Amino acid sequence: MAKTYNIAALGGDGTGPEVLVEGIKVLNAVAPKFDVKFEFTDFDFGGERYMRTGEVLPPNAADELGKFDSIYLGAIGHPDVKPGILEKGILLKLRFDLDQYINLRPVKLYPGVETPLKDKGPEQIDYVVIRENTGDLYTGTGGFTLKGTPNEIAIQSAVYNRFQVDRCLKYAYEYTKKRNKRNTLALCGKTNVLTYVYDLWERAFNEMGEKEYADIRRDYYHVDATCMWMVKNPEWFDVIVTGNMFGDIITDLGAITQGGMGIAAGGNINPEGVSMFEPIGGSAPKYTGLNVINPIASIAAGQMMMETLGEYEMAKKIEEAIMTVVSTKMKSMSAGKMGYSTTEVGDLVAEAAAS
Repeated sequence: MAKTYNIAALGGDGTGPEVLVEGIKVLNAVAPKFDVKFEFTDFDFGGERYMRTGEVLPPNAADELGKFDSIYLGAIGHPDVKPGILEKGILLKLRFDLDQYINLRPVKLYPGVETPLKDKGPEQIDYVVIRENTGDLYTGTGGFTLKGTPNEIAIQSAVYNRFQVDRCLKYAYEYTKKRNKRNTLALCGKTNVLTYVYDLWERAFNEMGEKEYADIRRDYYHVDATCMWMVKNPEWFDVIVTGNMFGDIITDLGAITQGGMGIAAGGNINPEGVSMFEPIGGSAPKYTGLNVINPIASIAAGQMMMETLGEYEMAKKIEEAIMTVVSTKMKSMSAGKMGYSTTEVGDLVAEAAAS
């Protein structure tokens, strides 16, 4: 009897619905090979709904989404909605309300995909960034005093407690052990300046490593050095763990090195609950409806979703299909330059995954 997964589908804004359709197409194509079925339920959360109703999310959104096996997201961001309203009101709120405390970002260059890094290839660019996803500057702790006057003050504080740090580090150590590549976990921080927050991270990192993961090598890099080595020597990295703000920045740098936003996918993970998967490139509104946007990142997000749900062989098959298409079919990862339309790329990956 086929196993059925109930998935919440959030197309969102701009090209989000277009790429999500292609990801769903691939999942449905490969599912019969693994005796799996999918039931997708659509939700209209995004800019159009906000402008129509004035409501970013209904009060019961997290409770409703929490009933699903997983959440599959297209993109959030509407040109007619002030920046921050949808991003904070949908993405951050769901991450916090569903306690998706891990942001998982593979940085992997596929064969045939161009990278701006000179003399680097798939052998050198293959690592994972684990970003703590519910603390740091994103908690909203702070505010304004005398706003709008010449003397106004703005404060936004980076906040972490030991529980948040420990559970992120635990996930990172376990992920490194399971990945079993170089068995090296690097902490990215800024202990020479952020002497409170990253003192906590570094102490917890070393204490946990010494007591529970003596077989895992530990490295430490300041965030600025991390950025340099991601460009100069990406082969040094196996798994990187870091806080929310630094993780937000270095994962975009990683995306460019692996071929751009059109191929980079991420997961917002609650290991004990419901996780959410998405392409990280944004809604790209200028390409909406043109059928030219690259859907590979969305398809890769679906692959990550299946891996997280424990369907490892299905995830492997999808990744192999992606690699086949990007290395032998597509001319570029850029919108409008792929040599195929959005739907045609989806068809190619679906055909390869189903074969």
